[in-house]
Amino acid sequence: MDYASLCADIQDYVENSFSSDQLATFVQQAEQRIYNAVQLPDLRRNVTGAVTSGNKYLEAPSDFLAAYSLAIIDADDNYSYLLNKDVNFIRESYPNPTDTAIPKYYAIFGPRSDDEKELAFILSPTPDDDYTVELHYFYYPESIVTAGQTWLGDNFDSALLWGSIVEAYIFLKGEEPLIAVYKTRYEESLALLKQLGDGKDRSDTYRSGQVRYPVR
Repeated sequence: MDYASLCADIQDYVENSFSSDQLATFVQQAEQRIYNAVQLPDLRRNVTGAVTSGNKYLEAPSDFLAAYSLAIIDADDNYSYLLNKDVNFIRESYPNPTDTAIPKYYAIFGPRSDDEKELAFILSPTPDDDYTVELHYFYYPESIVTAGQTWLGDNFDSALLWGSIVEAYIFLKGEEPLIAVYKTRYEESLALLKQLGDGKDRSDTYRSGQVRYPVR
């Protein structure tokens, strides 16, 4: 389902016309709900960067929302995955920033000093050399509003459609019984999507065996 078809279906279901800005808001709100309810592979991004000797701070990507993993790669291409900790742990464990070694821990430090809209990581201990780092993180993919077509729209349009309809009908201050129906349809489609993102995408038949239901 592309964005034009999605907008047409929203208006058909609720039997009302909306402005382009209103439709965009409904869809983007639905996307945000879905992306924070299900961990889909499409929401993962992998980037490499670098840390420098003596500098314990690392800038986060501009679209960063949450970390899955952060690894240091040494000169021999060996990966060492850092443990996620709080900033207070970092400060207490290695209070002297001049104590250097290959980093073992990281934490989200907070907004960068040069751009308060962006985040930075703090590493511990302070890097003793220049290293390549690999960050695996959660981000919002481009909205179907601007992209026209997305993985979600192409592969699981029911969740996106019903989520958008719920937003649209709430905006209209629609009747509670019908809102409840729309929410139920959305929750049913979201449950199926969770089976995919949080279930099938995280297992295979070799490790987990085939899905079996008891026969009576």
